[in-house]
Amino acid sequence: MNPAGRRDGATKTAADGAPADATRAAVVVPVLPNRARETGSEDRTRPRLERTPDARFAEAVGLAQAIDLAPVYTEIVTVNDPRPATLLGAGKVEELAGKIAETGATLAIIDHPLTPVQQRNLERALNAKVLDRTGLILEIFGRRARTKEGALQVELAHLNYQRGRLVRSWTHLERQRGGAGFLGGPGETQIEADRRLLQDKITKLKRELETVRRTRELHRSKRKKVPFPVVAIVGYTNAGKSTLFNRLTGAGVLAEDMLFATLDPTLRRVRLPRGTIVILSDTVGFISDLPTHLVAAFRATLEEVIEADLVIHLRDISDPDAAAQAEDVERILADLGVETTDDRRVLEVWNKIDQLDVQTRERMLAAHGGPEDHHPVAISAASGEGMPLLLEVIENRVSGALTDLRVTLSADEMRLIDWLYRNAEVLDREDREDGGAALEVRMTETARDEFARRRATG
Repeated sequence: MNPAGRRDGATKTAADGAPADATRAAVVVPVLPNRARETGSEDRTRPRLERTPDARFAEAVGLAQAIDLAPVYTEIVTVNDPRPATLLGAGKVEELAGKIAETGATLAIIDHPLTPVQQRNLERALNAKVLDRTGLILEIFGRRARTKEGALQVELAHLNYQRGRLVRSWTHLERQRGGAGFLGGPGETQIEADRRLLQDKITKLKRELETVRRTRELHRSKRKKVPFPVVAIVGYTNAGKSTLFNRLTGAGVLAEDMLFATLDPTLRRVRLPRGTIVILSDTVGFISDLPTHLVAAFRATLEEVIEADLVIHLRDISDPDAAAQAEDVERILADLGVETTDDRRVLEVWNKIDQLDVQTRERMLAAHGGPEDHHPVAISAASGEGMPLLLEVIENRVSGALTDLRVTLSADEMRLIDWLYRNAEVLDREDREDGGAALEVRMTETARDEFARRRATG
């Protein structure tokens, strides 16, 4: 059995770019056919789009490779009857244990949330360390965090994850005596002590992150004094956010064909073609089934999205699962309080359009109309295709439509002419004998209002 690369032998995947000393891992993608019906949907009027097994499989392998694991055995497993003890059936667990022993894997990745009991039981049965989807994402986040804030957020999320997994059967978890002599009854168990220590660490981290949040709010309030609009780029992981960010800003943010290539937020000032200055923010990529406590831990970072004047929802339109990915992003944005149906605030951008054939591209664009009607903008962040149109749409959204004006400056108002050249398009200029000038200019509504303010204040 090897449909679409679902189930590989011990050598093929390990040789595909992983370091020679990489940890050998088995990657198992459980598919629960009844999952959608059992879990339901928060919005009953909009059924949740289920991702295809092959797309989930490719993503799971990509997540493993993102931290240099060598997937030596991979498989998609249909689970019609999830077992409370192990999720997988007894026969499949036994078969998987044999494959792990045969391939020499020391780690089993189960691309599905596991309860603490399921994780423990699988580790015993497989004789290997087991990571579920949440644990794997946390490992990747830990590798990607570069700033103190990022490290704090990862540690907080990891502690919250570990708190529910103190179900080990080690001897140090036995009850400790609570007092001296015969009067001392049973004291707290070691597991309770561990949980208390974890809670103390969590409380401390939350205080530190609150300090980070206040600092970020201070920076944000300073930016509001010089009111540059904030444009935040969000999207499914590996949609090309960092590539677009680098294209627009010339920054050197890490941009690789890798899941979660960047984690910490990056902000840069960008001057748009007609002179409007915006603050562009690159954020952590979203992913399906992102646990609630992970979203909560990264709320300090994601506040840049919450406060943004314009949110660019970047989609990898070449991905067969683009629609399901978009829905996952929209759900997380909704959790953050960003209304994705607000066309004035959320701009949908289709990336990697160059990877579609001409007929498919034209058919998709024709079906969705043009950006002037608040429809998607098609670009390629890698090649630069569509970037002039994207910049124009961004500027129109944050600064208003263009307007043509005739401006007459007296001699003592000529100090404003430099500002006009930097913030408007000067179509015509006539210098007058009295030292003034008459200009035909094209500017945004925001620039027009700012010019009127500067002129009035002298």
